[in-house]
Amino acid sequence: MMKKTLLAAALALSLAGSAFAAQLPNVAILATGGTIAGTASSSTQVTGYKAGDLAIQTLIDAVPAIKEFANVSGEQIVKISSNNMTDEVLLKLAKRCNELLADPKISGIVITHGTDTLEETAYFLNLTVKSKKPVVVVGAMRPATAISADGPMNLLNAVKLAADPNAQDRGVLIALNDQINAAREGTKTNTTNVDTFQAPTLGLLGVVAGGKNYFMRDTTMKHTHETEFDVSKLDKLPRVDIVYSHASDDSVLVDAAVAAGAKGIISAGSGNGSIHQDAEVGLANAVKKGVVVVRSSRTGSGIVTPAGADSDYGKAGFLDGYSLNPQKARLLLQLALTKTNDPKKIQEMFMKY
Repeated sequence: MMKKTLLAAALALSLAGSAFAAQLPNVAILATGGTIAGTASSSTQVTGYKAGDLAIQTLIDAVPAIKEFANVSGEQIVKISSNNMTDEVLLKLAKRCNELLADPKISGIVITHGTDTLEETAYFLNLTVKSKKPVVVVGAMRPATAISADGPMNLLNAVKLAADPNAQDRGVLIALNDQINAAREGTKTNTTNVDTFQAPTLGLLGVVAGGKNYFMRDTTMKHTHETEFDVSKLDKLPRVDIVYSHASDDSVLVDAAVAAGAKGIISAGSGNGSIHQDAEVGLANAVKKGVVVVRSSRTGSGIVTPAGADSDYGKAGFLDGYSLNPQKARLLLQLALTKTNDPKKIQEMFMKY
């Protein structure tokens, strides 16, 4: 009799657990490696570690509290340090996100990623994911083996964010250090500090406080399901290079980019997108050869003021990158060039996305 009672109690608990799990949102976690999956030889080592060493299931198992907020599944896309991110992996991620988000059972997606190029992947997905469901890109500044590793809490917050109905239709999100950034505006601002991701021009999208998500503003730029970009049939992207402006600049790197087959060049100009006179000659010649040139700024914040058709830059055919930093301007130009070579239409995209 006692055995039957115990078996009945165990069955009841199992059924209750199953019912609870059935009520939770389903979140898919796509892993790419990075510091969040990094390991080092000691708990005090926070640089010089092996990035992307741990598999995604190991990261999930290290945060059992996740099960209280979502049913999660892990999928390893790649295991790399994010400084080695490629266009091929970006396309693979975008396609997989769209496949998963088309499933009505999936509530949202979390992508674990190294912080070095996290903002680039987030913005690329912001332009190519075709869903209102939350997509959250998360990373860490300390490896999983470190004292006070930030990865576990970041991952928990990211899953809760991806499962949050209030996070829908806000574009792709970046979640680190109890802060929520928009993919378009968030950027890495410090080499090693856990507070590295900021949005210098427009500020945070929201914060995590007391375990809850608080959104303080909306992004007004078009994103995700509102964009015109379709990567479903793409297996590569046009070459676009970034040329960084500096004192005593010249056209050597511009000419090299053109010779390498660049279809576009982002000028990471000084100040308000200004270009050294010697480099300007090379960029103007590049435009004459059919290369699209977009002015951005190396400053890290602010808007590159549109030069106007009657300015020297306008007459040279240079486009304006608006408020995108160089690395994000590059991604938008790559996608724009899959649609058109018309400078007017490409300029409109920079003002819209």
